[in-house]
Amino acid sequence: MEHSQRKPFSEAVIAFHGRPLPEAAIPVGYAALIDAFELAVPAPIRLAAIGPRHKVYEADGWKLYTPRHRPDANLGGHLTFALRYEGLDLAVLKRLFLVTGPEPITALVRAAPTGAYARRIWFLYEWLLDARLDLPDATQGSYALVVDPGQQWAIDGTTSSRHRVKNNLPGMPAYCPLIFRTPLLEQLVARNLSDEARRLVAEVPADLLARTAAFLLLKDSRSSFQIEGEDPPQDRIQRWGHVIAEAGRRPIDRAELERLQRIVIGDARFVHLGLRDQGGFVGEHDRLDGTPIPDHISARHQDLPALIDGLTAFDRGAAQSLNAVLAAAVLAFGFVYIHPFEDGNGRLHRYLIHHVLAERGFNPPGLVFPVSAVILDRIDDYRRVLESYSRRLLPFIRWRPTDRGNVEVLNETADFYRYFDATPHAEFLFECVARTIDVDLPAETAFLRSYDSFKTQVKRMIDMPDRVLDLLYRFLRQNEGKLSKRAREKEFAALTDDEAAEIEAIYADL
Repeated sequence: MEHSQRKPFSEAVIAFHGRPLPEAAIPVGYAALIDAFELAVPAPIRLAAIGPRHKVYEADGWKLYTPRHRPDANLGGHLTFALRYEGLDLAVLKRLFLVTGPEPITALVRAAPTGAYARRIWFLYEWLLDARLDLPDATQGSYALVVDPGQQWAIDGTTSSRHRVKNNLPGMPAYCPLIFRTPLLEQLVARNLSDEARRLVAEVPADLLARTAAFLLLKDSRSSFQIEGEDPPQDRIQRWGHVIAEAGRRPIDRAELERLQRIVIGDARFVHLGLRDQGGFVGEHDRLDGTPIPDHISARHQDLPALIDGLTAFDRGAAQSLNAVLAAAVLAFGFVYIHPFEDGNGRLHRYLIHHVLAERGFNPPGLVFPVSAVILDRIDDYRRVLESYSRRLLPFIRWRPTDRGNVEVLNETADFYRYFDATPHAEFLFECVARTIDVDLPAETAFLRSYDSFKTQVKRMIDMPDRVLDLLYRFLRQNEGKLSKRAREKEFAALTDDEAAEIEAIYADL
């Protein structure tokens, strides 16, 4: 039995840590390593096992392989299987390396010094733990990619001559969530939504585009507050809208995030500004004794400076090489899981989406995609995406309640926020961005064209100030194109029956 392995590798089972398998099968790869080494870490969204059939299939969060895929029942066998078939899960790998210590990894590399998987494992050990194994630099073997770009999104990266690998990880040890390639993401990336948006706005007259942009900006700002259950005054919505309009113009660092938090909060008399100096969670309190009932537990306050430094370094570095929407998902959802502030995290999380898209020139100049408005429309999907990691993470955080109704985290958790699978988040965000281009932008432009035509035609009949025309149009929209009895008797009592009928006909035509 290898160093620090606590249990033998499992034989066929019908359930793994509470997760049922489609049929009796042998857990392999990450599942086998988590079980044998008793790793306290969230398991990957999809696990692998060796089934009895001679076909590979997926079901119930498992991918079952054939008996010929079965790896050797040892550390090297399961590690190699994981890298070959399951991609990289950096949180599992780091926890595994901490448990095994250096000797088994050194032995693995010495046994296959030219093997691509051995050299990738060697590199990942030293990269994740910032430690040097007792091994001479590699001198043979073709340069291997650390991330398999056929499985997960990667960057061009740099070479590591010591390991004879190319480090194409889309991040650094301080912060490196990963995204799997999926048919949905491949399809959305191939659409080149940025170019679609530019072609769309090129057909819109400049004055109409400016009004469309102003409306969409205000809509996004209002929606971002509504997602948080807030209904602030109009001037606060407009102020935040101005901030969103400037997204991408200033680099993101801790000072900039704290500046933005001050703007978001406004009245900070009862809110601690800056990084939290105590625990944090999202959830409820027990009504009887005030005990926290967390749905998500935020990063420990002691870890916040390093996590924010890692996140902002990702924004300045690897994010520049990833697709803009993928980079926005990694940055923004990582931020909201870290939850570095006492208040304002949700709106800053959505601001970071705008920041990446604007900085990378993804959206047409002067135009903000109303992503928050789409999120508000898809609020249940949004919550499910957030819970896709929070629920898997929560069982691995040990905590106790404080006398102030907060939580105190008792174990090391920083890596859980550095290394998570951002695939569901990237798919959701990409769908939201696509909808703003497919639906919101053309719909708002069409609305303004229709509204302008309505005003022009009504003014040919009757001289009305714009504010009265606005009210008239609003009444018609609210009552399915008809002026209500109340409107005819009060605000528009001066209209004749023929005039009212003609105005309704104009609205119907448009």
